[in-house]
Amino acid sequence: MESSKISIVPSVLPADFSKLGEDLLALEKAGVDRVQWDVMDGHFVPNLTFGPDVIAACRKSTSVAFEAHLMVQNPDLLLTNYIDAGCELIIVHVETAPHLHKTLKTIRDAGAKTGVALNPSTPLEVIRHVLDLVDLILIMTVNPGFGGQAYISTMEKKIEEAAKLIRATDHVIELEVDGGIGPNTIAGAAKAGANVLVAGTALFKDPKGLEHAVSDLRSKAIAAKNN
Repeated sequence: MESSKISIVPSVLPADFSKLGEDLLALEKAGVDRVQWDVMDGHFVPNLTFGPDVIAACRKSTSVAFEAHLMVQNPDLLLTNYIDAGCELIIVHVETAPHLHKTLKTIRDAGAKTGVALNPSTPLEVIRHVLDLVDLILIMTVNPGFGGQAYISTMEKKIEEAAKLIRATDHVIELEVDGGIGPNTIAGAAKAGANVLVAGTALFKDPKGLEHAVSDLRSKAIAAKNN
């Protein structure tokens, strides 16, 4: 069952790390729906980013929900740390979760919502038999590990297939897209079926500010959905 709400979710990778609390408050005022923390371990992807202590320290700065996108080699070792840090939704990559059913159940049992992320080359078939434990599917429209990459438009067919898979389920599953989302690409992702759009560079680099960026992306996504 698909969700009808359009959500704009900022990645905080382009934020000023010396004032994350201020940037989070600015994002909340701009009207974002939640915040994504791109957690990188230097193994599954080259970069190294946010530990749970950083997220926990930022939790008091905003009431907006947090999601942790775990781009890490061993997500099972870290799940509860990020839940305890204040992340209500934990997204794991199927490429790093050989016992995916067990991993998702661990997240649920710890009181958080579950997400599964798929790299561009990973087929949707690998998640078909765990959908009863999934709250969100994340289709990567770039290869993970770096911000500011170009959107891979050929992934729109995969987004369409994911939306069809979701419609066949009996519970609500959000469909998120992450990678290269901006004013020129968000319509394609939304029209293909995505209802949660992650943006980083496009939000923080908008010369008219965060509020304009969020409103502009949301309106373009809604228009694409309605066409």
